Amino acid sequence: MAKKVVNFMCTAFRDGFQSVFGMRVLPKDYFPAVEMARDAGIRYFEAGGGAAFQSAFFYCNENAFDVMDKFREVAGPDANLQTLARGINVVGLDSMSTDLISLHAKLFKKHGITTIRNFDALNDPNNLIVSGKAIKDAGLQHQMTITIMSLPPGCTGAHDADFYEQRLRAVLDADVPFDSMCLKDASGTCTPAIVHETIKRMRKLTDKPISFHTHETAGTSVLCCMSAIEAGADTIDLSMAPVSGGTCSPDILTMWHALRGTDYVLDVDPQKILETEEFLKNALSEYLLPPEAMKVEPRVPWSPLPGGALTANTQMLRDNGILDKFPEIVKAMEEVVRKGGYGTSVTPVSQFYFQQAFNNVMQGPWKKIAEGYGKMVLGYFGRTPHEPDPEVVKIASEQLKLEPTKESPLAINDRNPNKQLAHFCDVLKKNDLPITDENVFIAAACGDKGIAFLKGEAKIGVRYKEKAAVKATSGNFDVTVNGQSYQASLDGDKIIVNGKAFNVSVAPAGQAAKPAAGGVGTEVKSPVPGTLTKLLVKEGDAVKKGQQIAVLEVMKMESPVPSPADGVVGRISVRQGEQVVTGQLLMTLN
Repeated sequence: MAKKVVNFMCTAFRDGFQSVFGMRVLPKDYFPAVEMARDAGIRYFEAGGGAAFQSAFFYCNENAFDVMDKFREVAGPDANLQTLARGINVVGLDSMSTDLISLHAKLFKKHGITTIRNFDALNDPNNLIVSGKAIKDAGLQHQMTITIMSLPPGCTGAHDADFYEQRLRAVLDADVPFDSMCLKDASGTCTPAIVHETIKRMRKLTDKPISFHTHETAGTSVLCCMSAIEAGADTIDLSMAPVSGGTCSPDILTMWHALRGTDYVLDVDPQKILETEEFLKNALSEYLLPPEAMKVEPRVPWSPLPGGALTANTQMLRDNGILDKFPEIVKAMEEVVRKGGYGTSVTPVSQFYFQQAFNNVMQGPWKKIAEGYGKMVLGYFGRTPHEPDPEVVKIASEQLKLEPTKESPLAINDRNPNKQLAHFCDVLKKNDLPITDENVFIAAACGDKGIAFLKGEAKIGVRYKEKAAVKATSGNFDVTVNGQSYQASLDGDKIIVNGKAFNVSVAPAGQAAKPAAGGVGTEVKSPVPGTLTKLLVKEGDAVKKGQQIAVLEVMKMESPVPSPADGVVGRISVRQGEQVVTGQLLMTLN
């Protein structure tokens, strides 16, 4: 009897890169591997969307639309190129208005995309109706998606086969047009039994193709893929080393091997896939590959953290020198999920969960509500699968100064002038930038960082392995001044010479160092680690207590820095764009 061919989509060049490198990979380094994958017979690729859109502008100094054009050129005219969209959020972390949702689909069609996998992290059918229609109206294939995960042990009320069937029926009843369906487990935590039962029920409700997506984060991805195939799934998502396994989807070769001796087969040449993987490993050999990206994490079922969010966040913790806090943050995430309404841990909700867990660890439980998490429990992203904890809703309402709502977020956005396409045309005009469809969407999806890219001010933020450095055998340095040798050591803003401490000020080459502020003043210190994205005052400005004087970005959240007192800005000790740590002096007030 002939074996059934299992189709697969190669996720290496989008989801794989996101799960390992936070999507900070330069296209020039991986396009040759796309060509090899094409020659190995792969015709179905994940080619963009999701985090890949913003990351191109934020970290790679590349226009995501140009990258999609090049992907189509390399993959060939017949390849099925698929991108990821987040319902009414499309490729942003915030929801958009109807006109921008439509523009997203039209532009992705224009730039070579075949299919858009469209999901909503809350599985709110209302968030899929307009976005799904826009995808079909643009002439694209719509892969309508149900997002899945396991709840922490002891939680009930969602994320079982009954819940997924109910949500699927609601989408079908809403007459959302679609060409195929997907069951998407970004955290890799759904059990094989629930995957099998859910796909069996999906198969009874539709005769259209069904895809299954998972990750190896909890160690069960191959079992789940086998369960999906046996239940009737037509396609599974697979990746290639070095961005497979661990936080990523299972490897093509791993799945090929797992199917040996069964009634199923992957139609691939394993030798050519092996050669492509070896090439990709070498092409990415200089990139920093975080060790946690390759691990299976037993705690993940308690704190469902997707690979794309896991490594992106650990890298930001590394950047801020607080990676030691990661185990505590992951542990805190369990309570955040339990009290947050059970949204699926996939972008943007996975970021909301992690950001709130981060705040709970760094600033105390529920002392600081992350904006995204707060707006989610208040209803501004749609209806959560389960009612959020009433006390958390109350705290979020008080801190964000927003009332809970049951109104459609799309209706709210469509009457907000700052969410409209015309508003972003004005933003481009104010910045003397050409008003094109692409630029309008970049401004809407990428905000200030998108504008910085369009103005030629973006920088490359790719992380490479650190080169071996020569280290002193002690913390001391030999310093020669006017022919006299001294032994010195650095301690924060002080230099210790012969046991005596001296204040120092260091400036970039070509700039004069500013003298240390004299007299008694008020110190403004960083409340959290992060990047100083905005300095809202300059030296000599008069400020009032509580006035915002700077903005830090920490874990993709903006954290305003208020003035602790009335005064006049004296010395500013940091520059915009600089990384700071908790307690670091930002400026003084006289």
